[in-house]
Amino acid sequence: MERTIGKLLRTSYPTLIESHRMPLHLHRAARQLGACRTAAMGGHLQGCPEGHASRVVFHSCKHRLCPQCNTLPTERWLLKMRSRLIDCAHHHLIFTIPHALHDLWRYNRAWMMQALFASVAETLKTLCRDARYLDSMPGFILALHTWGRSLQLHPHIHCLITDGGWKSDGWHLPKGSCFLPARVVMALFRGKLLAALRSALQDGTLRLPPDLSIERGRSLLNKLGRVKWNVNVRERYDHGQGVLTYLARYVRGGPLKNSQLTDVSDQHIAFRYRSHRESDKGIQTLRLARDAFLLRYLQHAPLPSKPVVRHYGLYATRHEAGLNAARSAHAQLPIQAPAPLTWQAHYQRRAKRPTPTTHCPHCGHLLVRLGTVPKEPLAKQQAPP
Repeated sequence: MERTIGKLLRTSYPTLIESHRMPLHLHRAARQLGACRTAAMGGHLQGCPEGHASRVVFHSCKHRLCPQCNTLPTERWLLKMRSRLIDCAHHHLIFTIPHALHDLWRYNRAWMMQALFASVAETLKTLCRDARYLDSMPGFILALHTWGRSLQLHPHIHCLITDGGWKSDGWHLPKGSCFLPARVVMALFRGKLLAALRSALQDGTLRLPPDLSIERGRSLLNKLGRVKWNVNVRERYDHGQGVLTYLARYVRGGPLKNSQLTDVSDQHIAFRYRSHRESDKGIQTLRLARDAFLLRYLQHAPLPSKPVVRHYGLYATRHEAGLNAARSAHAQLPIQAPAPLTWQAHYQRRAKRPTPTTHCPHCGHLLVRLGTVPKEPLAKQQAPP
């Protein structure tokens, strides 16, 4: 049996929606992923201009959760971001919300996502404006990551931030022995997110889970204000390229690759992952019921029109003049848009040599588009409840 997420959704989605209610964006994600690179998406005829060989190529779904069609968009994003990166040291910070807030996240995804981004961004802006730490504007990129390695819900934000910032009188380096004190970052982040939650709880903005009343919600937030949150300020990197490549994983592709699926049956799905826990470090295998696996996977489908990677400070588009000034201070040229990356160049670079995917195996000519293949509608599936 073909071990792919798309195949699982094509065969299991109709029965899945009979027994489980899901938000509309999850229905759309399931249908798009199931149709990826099939006749349902349509395609085009690709062949040699000399007529030696041809083949039908079905189109990709281009969904951000899809593990099959993320490589080229990710490479294009990386090229664009590398062309903007300041040639200086960077830091990697990770902000995680407590497990006790996961139910609120499930019931208020859009609000919680916005509040998390805003709390992290305001924390960093406030501290970097402080004369004790940086007293200038850094550039930073935030990437939302909602899954743990076993696909459980685990919302957290990765941050790539410059080791220094720009001000009218030039480039400023951090004033202390460390970039930002971890305890101060944690306390300010905790305070900002809890303040937003208390305000939303007070004015009725939040949709509460059935087992959480307003009084219990206030008590929970008070309790969370007295415990340590998981905020990780990692070591300084001499450049930001490595962390940028790490962040690129969250632009597209979802939480699981098809190659991680180890066993697929009518009842169960097994997949492997690398555990980071001290008690069971190394490669682990998890077996779940088919519906449980698909629901755990689909819960990480990003909300429509809600970017999971956002840019602030010097890396924000509106601060391009400041970014160019900072680049000049590091002997870099102003920002220049990189040359567009074509799929042929991408495939050829990955393969290191011409392949039947990009070139004719007989004469070596680059394959070209010869015509269009219309979509073939799938059997009509049950409408979402």
